[in-house]
Amino acid sequence: MIKTIPERYAATIRMTIPRYEDEGIIWGKLAEETCRMNLTEDDPCLCAVTYLDGEYKEENVEMMAWKTVKGSYPDTEHVKFRTLPEVTVASCTYQGSYTQITDVYAAVIAWMEANGYEPAEPMFNIYHVSPHETQNPDEFVTEICYPVKKK
Repeated sequence: MIKTIPERYAATIRMTIPRYEDEGIIWGKLAEETCRMNLTEDDPCLCAVTYLDGEYKEENVEMMAWKTVKGSYPDTEHVKFRTLPEVTVASCTYQGSYTQITDVYAAVIAWMEANGYEPAEPMFNIYHVSPHETQNPDEFVTEICYPVKKK
């Protein structure tokens, strides 16, 4: 499905982490540096990770985590507050554990190719229900988003 995600103001943090499974490191750093700021979450609050490498990597994965907020806040050592631009994405939302995620990526890529789209910039995942909300992987809700342009 093609949709537009509007411009949004977010707390952002870029890091290189050992492996994809270590994503909690980047979220921990974001929380640590903003915990005393009393951030007001946007409504809805989007929590996402953009994968900046452009391809799968076994290690040293560069990513940017972002969380949409209301208000204005000073940057910290690692967290930068900025407006992210509107983006058109091919999107697919699924419920279940992250072990299924590569199949969902493949399905979205196949749909893009079949419908005349190509990636325009690095893809990202929006975590609607994540380990922050539940420890049951069957309850996770993840939205896969590939920014696209027509071929």
